Amino acid sequence: MLAESRLWLQRCLRHLPQLLPSSCALCGASDRQALCAGCHGHYFSKALARCRQCAAPLPAAVAADMPGASDADGAPGRCGDCLAQPPAFDITVTASDYLPPVDQLVMALKFGGRLALAPLFAQLQRDALLRSQALTTPLPDWLTAVPLGPRRLRERGFNQALEVARPLAHHLGLPLYPQLLQRLRDTRAQSQLHQDERQGNLREAFTVSQEFIDTVRGRHVGVVDDVLTTGATLNEVAATLKRFGAARVTNLIFARTPPRQAKQ
Repeated sequence: MLAESRLWLQRCLRHLPQLLPSSCALCGASDRQALCAGCHGHYFSKALARCRQCAAPLPAAVAADMPGASDADGAPGRCGDCLAQPPAFDITVTASDYLPPVDQLVMALKFGGRLALAPLFAQLQRDALLRSQALTTPLPDWLTAVPLGPRRLRERGFNQALEVARPLAHHLGLPLYPQLLQRLRDTRAQSQLHQDERQGNLREAFTVSQEFIDTVRGRHVGVVDDVLTTGATLNEVAATLKRFGAARVTNLIFARTPPRQAKQ
């Protein structure tokens, strides 16, 4: 009974923000919106030059001079890392950088169980996608979310990427296939590993579910996740999708860790 009561209380607390007067999720100011106009304009509306493949910020002076900085269609090009060692995914669109205070939103959803934030994430990711110059092709055919391993899913009780993917698919009018990808084994938390260890930790960790093997071929798949740090997880996901015939993979993420911090 005690365990059931605790679970009931946790569920109530997760939905409590929906029952209280509205306030900005970042600064706490009273507002009818989940994010006040000031915070939205400061953290989520700035037009930054970004690598079209990994969404790393490109300083304007560097972006203007670097090889491959702009494609023939005028869309942003790729950063030096992506030119030197191209990842398996084709495009990454992010709503913001993973820096304070935006990182606290991610922590609140991912580790605090603040599921009421998921629709806000989806709205901001939709806005970023629709204004992105990187997406010169049509929207993805399908959306899916990076799957969690069974152990971590049991511990957390939800997959934060899937919680965001659901309202995002609704906003974009796209089909969502949560079971498109399967995680074959639990892996160590990427945040606990050095950059050089991350790719090996995820090798052959994913596969395409049997029911999609014949239909994923030739598809443009949008993969939803909360944060891109080194890109190892999303790279392995994209490599898996392309191994089964996907034609294109676009990452739709909420926040991008600046590359300098990702390498620390």
